[in-house]
Amino acid sequence: MKLVTFDSNGQPRVGLIHEDKLIDLVAAVRRLDVIPGGRGKDEGFARARVGNSMLELIERGEHALDAARAVLQNAASLPEAHDGFPIVHELSQTRLLAPIPRPPSMRDGYAFRQHVVTARKNRGLEMIPEFDQFPVFYFTNHNSVVGPGDVVVERDHLERLDYELEVAVVIAKSGSNWSVKEADASLFGLLVMNDWSARALQMEEMKLSLGPAKGKDFATSLGPFLVTLDELKDRTTESPRGRTFDLPMRAFINGKQLSQGNVKDMNWTFAEIVARASYGVTMHAGDVIGSGTCGTGCLLELNGSKITDNLWLKAGDNVRLEVDKLGVLENRIVSREGSTHIAPELRSTKT
Repeated sequence: MKLVTFDSNGQPRVGLIHEDKLIDLVAAVRRLDVIPGGRGKDEGFARARVGNSMLELIERGEHALDAARAVLQNAASLPEAHDGFPIVHELSQTRLLAPIPRPPSMRDGYAFRQHVVTARKNRGLEMIPEFDQFPVFYFTNHNSVVGPGDVVVERDHLERLDYELEVAVVIAKSGSNWSVKEADASLFGLLVMNDWSARALQMEEMKLSLGPAKGKDFATSLGPFLVTLDELKDRTTESPRGRTFDLPMRAFINGKQLSQGNVKDMNWTFAEIVARASYGVTMHAGDVIGSGTCGTGCLLELNGSKITDNLWLKAGDNVRLEVDKLGVLENRIVSREGSTHIAPELRSTKT
């Protein structure tokens, strides 16, 4: 299934994609009599069955997914509205939000060897041997998630602003201290991720060896769909290290393709990253874990390899990420009106 969160008169609602239509999940559950208790006027029943948000849908597990599958199976019989409330929307005329607008937490991995090798080589560094010993990740700001559309940035973000072509996995259930096999069974679905990076800020703070912070925490784009793993069976390979996914990836700036990769080229699987992340902590349904940037998947790497010439994103630029089966995530860079520099006293030399 392709699941979405969409805007309905200023309120987020959960939907299903069926061909070129978007089906309001709660409204459809109310209408269909193939779902026990359906075909009534009680929206409370429908919300109890499938949840009031994408996060609640994931938390309800197979009980909610069965209802969603029934909606898709009976999509042809759905009216456009029920009791005056729209059920079926034109996808092209609907504003999509991030599928999970506020994940419980969000981590980003470092799983593509090609990106790591090239990025380090461009800085005059040898490949770090620890990359092959264990998967790593950092926490990013789960309260700064955005979906398709405008990404509003401050003035300092536009100093070497970059995109990062990634895919993320969403966790289906709570648990901790998972084996790789258990972590693989915890995966709910995949979605496209753009880990926006303000490289000038990032390069300053990385000198202190604590990882990226202000260079990353202003925005992460997710979307347009959250695709359940059953939708990806024909592109999935099972292995003792966890599932891998044959999903070509591409990135475009203002219509020109600059990046390409494939999710199957991850040198650490999502299962391995999640298993390590679960050690000693509780993972929660709806947690998001990014793959890290694929090879050629950002301007930092492309500029350093002389594929592009000091090219960075600017206000007005359109960034389009495409991943087979997962859809197209498109954003436009917007400079916040009245935006300022970071407090100058915080960038002065301290003694």
